[in-house]
Amino acid sequence: MPKLTHPECLALAKHLGDTPMTVIAAARLQQGMCRAFVSKAGEAAPPAALVFDAFCPEEPSGFGTDADMLWALLKPHHGWSCVNVNAECAEPLGRLMAAETGQSVRYYGDIYHALLAPVRAHSNEAVRLLTAADGALLANAPEEVQGSGYKTPHEMVTAGIAAAAIVAGKIVAIAHVYADTHLHADIGVSTLEAWRGKGFATAAASLVAEQIQARGKVPAWSCGEDNAASLRVAQKLGFTEVARRTYVIPTAAVS
Repeated sequence: MPKLTHPECLALAKHLGDTPMTVIAAARLQQGMCRAFVSKAGEAAPPAALVFDAFCPEEPSGFGTDADMLWALLKPHHGWSCVNVNAECAEPLGRLMAAETGQSVRYYGDIYHALLAPVRAHSNEAVRLLTAADGALLANAPEEVQGSGYKTPHEMVTAGIAAAAIVAGKIVAIAHVYADTHLHADIGVSTLEAWRGKGFATAAASLVAEQIQARGKVPAWSCGEDNAASLRVAQKLGFTEVARRTYVIPTAAVS
């Protein structure tokens, strides 16, 4: 199955819609920062689609509820460790995967949130918004807190939005727009382990969410069902759960 051309990616983004569950895939399709495949090229509403985010290619997203079609799209590809799909499709897909690969499969819930009211502000004296002048600061930060989702760090802080906790002249935590569409902006956060539990992620995400809302968009937040720290931050900021999807995870990456 050939990967979609950029015009076809734009058409798929339109088909997926603009929701907290599709914002990342739709943004990557619009940016041209992904590989995408559909069950039948040329269909305005394909029953199955698969999107490999360039920033996280080992965790593709599948759309549609036909497990057979999704598995047909997925199995020619190598190196993926899991696939994120509609919850109702997860177990049928897992059974197909297990039967054909001989691997056991487990399932992991992915929770999607939206900020439907003004963000509950949280501040911290170490946290501020990043600007284009912070290029060197970002470049010298540990990879874990450099952020991603844009072609360059400069684009991440100019076209996107980022805030960071800065201690002794170094970034120790970051919140940033990971992907955005016309209506939504997904927030990613990361804190160096030694600096967790100090409220940095909450304060940084509060600033980013405030800026997203100022642009007339809805902040989106997703995390695994047992990611207690991320769920706490979302709750503190006022996010509301809006949907769940499921990771289908074989015991080993498919090669």
